[in-house]
Amino acid sequence: MKRVRVFVQGRVQGVFFRAHTHRAALGFHLHGWVRNLPDGRVEALFEGKQHDVEAMVDWCRRGPSHAVVEQLTVLDEPYSGEFADFIIRYE
Repeated sequence: MKRVRVFVQGRVQGVFFRAHTHRAALGFHLHGWVRNLPDGRVEALFEGKQHDVEAMVDWCRRGPSHAVVEQLTVLDEPYSGEFADFIIRYE
């Protein structure tokens, strides 16, 4: 099992990036969350099988059709299994 935190920079707010990320993460059977950051980036935490997490990271490199991903930062973290589903965080 694998856990990563990603930061997506570019035109990623106002283009439904979180909603598309939510849908993609559910399709990969991942747990965790996604949220907008005040600085314009999107942050997400993905947990699941290694190949599914890696596929999700590849998806994040492209993003949905209206997004422009300029930079993706991926941080490996210890797997915790603390999430039961994948949610959009509004904070």
